[in-house]
Amino acid sequence: MSTRKFCLAILSNGEATGYEIRKAAQEGQYSHFIEAGYGSIYPSLAKMEQEGLVVFREETSVGKPSRKIYSMTPAGRSAFVQELKETPVEDLFRSPFLLLALNSQWVGSDFISKEIDRREEHLEQKIEGMRHQLELCCNPASAWTLEYGITTLSASLSYLKTNRSKLEQIAGECHAPVLAAE
Repeated sequence: MSTRKFCLAILSNGEATGYEIRKAAQEGQYSHFIEAGYGSIYPSLAKMEQEGLVVFREETSVGKPSRKIYSMTPAGRSAFVQELKETPVEDLFRSPFLLLALNSQWVGSDFISKEIDRREEHLEQKIEGMRHQLELCCNPASAWTLEYGITTLSASLSYLKTNRSKLEQIAGECHAPVLAAE
């Protein structure tokens, strides 16, 4: 997903600052879709403003810097709907944990066991966070999306719990790293 589409998705629900958009990328219901930082959010907002897809107003407070509050224009809503109608690209899945699993024979079973414990705890926390969001949710599309995420993460957690001994065994067959020829 592009940062542009992500920003438009946030703004489709109401106005927001760049900070609030960044926070949505890190927390809450939008944190599951994209990793977006200020370095991509603000240029995207500026470009969309030039294209007439968003507008901003400045809000000033005594003793604080002014802040830009963005909102979507009718042209922005049309552009967002058109982008939503494009067939999504395949989901991206990148996992540093799976890189470790792929190379587990180099780190030993004690290390792998600790990392599996960490991964299980991480997945349990994510699932619990999504369940909490689901309890507060009143939007059927958001509820469906959260249930999909919970199901996916639960399957990952179940696989890890059921098959951790296989990975620990592989890691227990630790080999010395191959050194490059001099």
